[in-house]
Amino acid sequence: MAKKNILQNSRGFTLLEVLVALAIIAIAVTYIIQLFSVNLGSISASGKFVDAAMQAEEKMRQILDGDLSKEQLYTETTDDGCKMDIKIFEVLPERTQNLKVKLMEIDLTVFWNKGNKEKTLTLSTQKMVDKIESVL
Repeated sequence: MAKKNILQNSRGFTLLEVLVALAIIAIAVTYIIQLFSVNLGSISASGKFVDAAMQAEEKMRQILDGDLSKEQLYTETTDDGCKMDIKIFEVLPERTQNLKVKLMEIDLTVFWNKGNKEKTLTLSTQKMVDKIESVL
């Protein structure tokens, strides 16, 4: 009889409870690892986007410091394979025809490949420049 009381009063976990707890922990760990994997993919994608944005900003600064007196359209390729389309054109000429300045718009689009998809980033700005009077 003493043996029966010891078995009934013993405290602890059954094998089924331990297995269920381990299964729950395994599922939770699996989801956490998947979240880390998704985050690493996002970090990689954002890294290339940041690189493209920095190259675009650098090129935009070069263009703004250069000659904007005439309309231009050209394409450049960077060292890492990104393509840049640059378009410089006059906007609102009817509003500035009686002024000594004209308003030029600069559109710069960067193209790069991510896997089999082409990604793009476009920067656009405007700048007032002096009109160059043509001498006849």
